[in-house]
Amino acid sequence: MSPAAAFTAKGLPKPSPGVCGWVALLPPRAATQPLEGTATADVTVIGAGFAGLSAARRLRELEPALSIVVLEAGVVGEGPAGRNSGFIIDLPHEVSSEDYGGDSLRKSRDHVTLQRRAVDFAKDLAAERGLGREVLDPRGRYNLALTAEGDRHLSDYAAQLDRLGEAHAMLDAAQVAGVTGSTAFTSGIYMPGTVIVQPAAYVRALADSLAAPARLHENTPVTAIERAGSGWRVRAPKGSVESPRVVLANNGHAERFGLFRGRLLHVHTYASMTEPFDPARLGGDRAWAATPASPMGTTLRRVTGPDGDRLLVRARYTRGPGLDVGEGTLRRAGALHDAKFAHRFPMLSGVGMQYRWGGAMALTRNAVPAFGEVEDGIFAACGCNGLGASNATASGLAAAEMLAGVETPLTRLYRGFAGPAAFPPRPLTLIGARATLAFRAWKAGIE
Repeated sequence: MSPAAAFTAKGLPKPSPGVCGWVALLPPRAATQPLEGTATADVTVIGAGFAGLSAARRLRELEPALSIVVLEAGVVGEGPAGRNSGFIIDLPHEVSSEDYGGDSLRKSRDHVTLQRRAVDFAKDLAAERGLGREVLDPRGRYNLALTAEGDRHLSDYAAQLDRLGEAHAMLDAAQVAGVTGSTAFTSGIYMPGTVIVQPAAYVRALADSLAAPARLHENTPVTAIERAGSGWRVRAPKGSVESPRVVLANNGHAERFGLFRGRLLHVHTYASMTEPFDPARLGGDRAWAATPASPMGTTLRRVTGPDGDRLLVRARYTRGPGLDVGEGTLRRAGALHDAKFAHRFPMLSGVGMQYRWGGAMALTRNAVPAFGEVEDGIFAACGCNGLGASNATASGLAAAEMLAGVETPLTRLYRGFAGPAAFPPRPLTLIGARATLAFRAWKAGIE
């Protein structure tokens, strides 16, 4: 570790484009007061998404008397966490297809252990807070194919799940139609361990579960982290907090503080949600959630509500030169969503998209978290690698346990991760990332 004296933010978070349907469907949130003046705490948490709030709640479980201050740049649920698709998965999207000699099988099982810890944490929160199925639904997920290549991928994936000893069920086209109401799909796998959340409502519930002496300040972007004696002073526009320990849980924005420089790839993904429609127009189950056979394919969810049902469509990934994207990119993604929706659900012709939005995520080159004690007393829980609800939750839990000096299966896994590898120089990374995303999108095709 370098003896850094300060980390100053090179820019503050900006809102992602569009209107997030998850937020729009909820009553407006009464945000907590921004930080003003000077404060002290045992731990300061930067970021109130899946990672930061999970870390704060876990710290409260481990040390109830600990004073914790959580600082959120915006309003809880309105940032990237609330723009998530809401899958807290227990099985990876991709199981290694390498020869199942010991190391490959162990790595896959390690990821299952990590992600299942996030699922269990979410279930515990739901039980404690009395969250209904409209917020957290333990219904599992489907993985769906539309092409012969997708069918082969699912068949291979099922064989790998067999090797792992994980429960799943294969579905033929008729069975998938019985679930989705659509004959567009050719096969599917059902996996029972995933929980589905309304992400904005879930992170709100997670924030509201924090009890004194923990406190949350929204609309409080952090501008600098400075050494203060043997600890740290975290500065915001109208105040500061001094604490010996800091949890940095702001994902890609960690790079704006000079941390993990050149080791995070900033990617945006996009979603659209339909206006409500009469449930009688679409057969099948009225609530289901599906990831695609191809990782770059299309995620779908059917959502029930008091005014009818809606469908969410998530597809398209972009990499720009910075952390922010504009409305034009969102419009282009929306056109793709419309085409995919029309192909899968022609019986819903005339049903339009009411909400469209983008959301940011951070990837590492070697698909490991940007995690660990980056300075004496500063613990990073960043780099979700595209599985924000699962991986960010687990990273927050692991950071809290390490900070508290508690050894768990999760901390042992995180200690075993290599650090994030460096990307090539920025121009090459930008060109390479755009080419890779374009190629994978082309390869996914209609999936």
